Amino acid sequence: MEFKNEVEAAEAFKEQVKNLKKEIARVIVGQDEVVDGVLTSIFCKGHSLLVGVPGLAKTLLVKTISESLDLSFNRIQFTPDLMPGDITGSEILDDQKNFRFSKGPLFANIILADEINRTPPKTQAALLEAMQEKTVTVGGTNHILPNPFFVLATQNPIEQEGTYPLPEAQLDRFMFNLFLDYPSFEEEIMVVKNTTTNVTTTPTKVFGATEILYFQDLIRKVPVADNVYEYAVKLVSKTRPGYPMATAEVNKYVSYGAGPRASQYLIMGAKCNALIQGKYSPDIENVQAVAEAVLRHRVLKNYKAEAEGISINDIIKKLY
Repeated sequence: MEFKNEVEAAEAFKEQVKNLKKEIARVIVGQDEVVDGVLTSIFCKGHSLLVGVPGLAKTLLVKTISESLDLSFNRIQFTPDLMPGDITGSEILDDQKNFRFSKGPLFANIILADEINRTPPKTQAALLEAMQEKTVTVGGTNHILPNPFFVLATQNPIEQEGTYPLPEAQLDRFMFNLFLDYPSFEEEIMVVKNTTTNVTTTPTKVFGATEILYFQDLIRKVPVADNVYEYAVKLVSKTRPGYPMATAEVNKYVSYGAGPRASQYLIMGAKCNALIQGKYSPDIENVQAVAEAVLRHRVLKNYKAEAEGISINDIIKKLY
């Protein structure tokens, strides 16, 4: 891709994201914040965890986004009997009696990890290396995953039978934890109208792999003022109970706070959020726009918060 300068590239990015959202909106009604979050994580080289009750189109949302991007896509349905090799691939004996590596479904640009908490920790752990290093190691050999590479996982928050909670180390690999809520009355009418006829809508492809990689690098070049860096790090520091910057509410209701990866993702998310809004540098508002999604799964509340009905979002909003 060629632009006269980075300002022109930033303008092109803003317009193409606008077009991408229009294509997604042809299939997905509402859920604007969630769509923004998924797109932001993609352009920041991050992964997203989508949490919502059944029937809120989590799977359809990821599938629609993948159809709007000219990238390879694989859906992995996580089940209790799924093994690590079923995801990463394994070495098999060929006709010449030589071992060769057979790639698993993880070898695609976009991975939909459907109901990720339905598989045991051993299989969940198979994703850790892929999400962090963008590689898979099988039989002592390192295999590089396609670039770009994103994991978009779904999880049902209310059904606990037959599920395995995601370990903190894996949760921390997700840039965003995005919560899907019920649609409004008007949106639900639109959903029913759009899904009860024989008309199907297929979104047009807006971004290709080359363009995504270009804009990922562009976002990293976005300058950030020192006061915005300081605000992001202070925000994360406030979530750590027992630390000097922790608020009284955090000391009372939080067991563990967010680590340095949260500060990194706050800045990266703010950069992307700023470009989408037509700004050339993020401000504090852009940090706040991504703060809940970044911190929601990194701040662990204690029994007192559970007993008093205090939610993580309540705690995070009072940190601003």
